[in-house]
Amino acid sequence: MVFRQVDVSHKPVSFRTATASGRIRLSPKTIALIKRRKVIKGDPLSLAQITGIQAVKKTPDLLALCHPLKVESTDVKVRLKEGAVEVSVTVAAHEKTGVEMEALTAVSIALLNIWDMVKQYEKDKVGMYHTTRIESLCVTKKTKS
Repeated sequence: MVFRQVDVSHKPVSFRTATASGRIRLSPKTIALIKRRKVIKGDPLSLAQITGIQAVKKTPDLLALCHPLKVESTDVKVRLKEGAVEVSVTVAAHEKTGVEMEALTAVSIALLNIWDMVKQYEKDKVGMYHTTRIESLCVTKKTKS
């Protein structure tokens, strides 16, 4: 089998944006700890913002056929909701190809970092996670102009 990046050499540069979102379902106990800023490892919401930005920069290292892009802005929003933390990331760049993979990677990594920070509160006596779920990862908006 042969793998190759898509040839974008013939495409014009245009301004592109993509927004992706997802959520992590957590137990009420864990949500309360986050609200009261009592998570031993620190603030998972702030860390999610930082790791989301880092993930955008690392996307071509993580996705084998993804083009390295000169990303011009990354906006990570993290919201505490009832029973979940929601993450949404918007990425923008003047490029020949879209930025949706960067946005999706950022959301994924931000959510995984939240899970890592709160896993001690989420697992049961044998180490299983019965309420913890990463879900609804999707591209919610994409523009090209």
